[in-house]
Amino acid sequence: MSDLYAPTPEDRFTFGLWTVGNPGRDPFGAAVRPSLDPCDIVRKLGELGAYGVNLHDNDLVPFGASLADRDRIVSGFRSACEESGIKVPMATTNLFSHPIFKDGAFTANDPEVRAFALQKTMQGIDLGVELGAETYVFWGGREGTEVEACRDPRSAIQRIREAMNFLCEYVRDQGYALKFALEAKPNEPRGDIYFPTTGHMLHFIETLENSEMVGVNPEVAHETMAGLSFVHGVGQAMEAGKLFHIDLNSQKIGRYDQDFRFGAEDPKQAFLLVRLLEGTSGTPRWEGSRHFDAHAYRTEDVDGVWDFARGCMRTYKILKEKAQAFDADPEVRELIADMKNPDIDGLLSSYSADNAQRIKSLEIDADAIGARGLRWERLDQILMEHLLGAR
Repeated sequence: MSDLYAPTPEDRFTFGLWTVGNPGRDPFGAAVRPSLDPCDIVRKLGELGAYGVNLHDNDLVPFGASLADRDRIVSGFRSACEESGIKVPMATTNLFSHPIFKDGAFTANDPEVRAFALQKTMQGIDLGVELGAETYVFWGGREGTEVEACRDPRSAIQRIREAMNFLCEYVRDQGYALKFALEAKPNEPRGDIYFPTTGHMLHFIETLENSEMVGVNPEVAHETMAGLSFVHGVGQAMEAGKLFHIDLNSQKIGRYDQDFRFGAEDPKQAFLLVRLLEGTSGTPRWEGSRHFDAHAYRTEDVDGVWDFARGCMRTYKILKEKAQAFDADPEVRELIADMKNPDIDGLLSSYSADNAQRIKSLEIDADAIGARGLRWERLDQILMEHLLGAR
């Protein structure tokens, strides 16, 4: 019997080397799993039906490696990807692990640190492009403070802007077909991180010299940590044409960054997110990769890591099927059908003096409309029944 939820490359599921390669280390305990060779990771992802693998620079090439070692490692990794049919759609730079970044990379007060961050990022961009990446993600994990008096936040913003403008010009100068995606997070590992939400990032992008090259990379866990609706953040990015990449995982509200298996903690929100990305309600489908930025529980051995990876992909495909069924449900279609009023519809889309006057003269029975039930309780119950397999 065929497995309806078995992933295929057409699903465009991707994982990071740092996700399935996570050894289970945390601030309170050492690793519980061995480190996995990047070439072995891509071979296994190919077996599982994934589309691609993403990486930080030092996930593949150890910090401080010689040029000869770098070229040897990259050559072997590229061969493993080609043999496994695995793409490298996205790359990024680790600007948070080394002690030099303890108080920021692009925002550090020391200009030598900022120069080193640019140097490391340019080398990472070269590596990503060499492997075929089309998107380059920026997560400023150390771009923040615990001691707010150390710098004016306006200086930090200006320094990040200078870095992004510089790197956009570098990409243009090299002739790379690469776009940037900025990833927000409210805190951890810093007490407060600059640009804590996707909305902050979207505004900042509009201040850049080459804003058309830059979009966002929202992550489920990061928005949920702040108690915000991830679906709304993604919707805003999509509406702005700025959803360049996405990180899928799961998270409990108000906790540290947990990076659980996709759908593990809030299946309803995961359902609504899949519905939005897949466009099952009739909107355009988002065509980018579905990247799982998560990792297996610390309870797991290596076999459990691959159970985790399968689970992320299967859950997404199951929720896609549920979303399609929900939006095809005749009762749902009736409940969410747009109300039509030919006397009003044409007045609302754009301003004119005539439209303003006609709207001001409308006789609208606010009490009658306010007393009208919308049946969202029924709609939400139908959603739950689809999600729980009762419809």
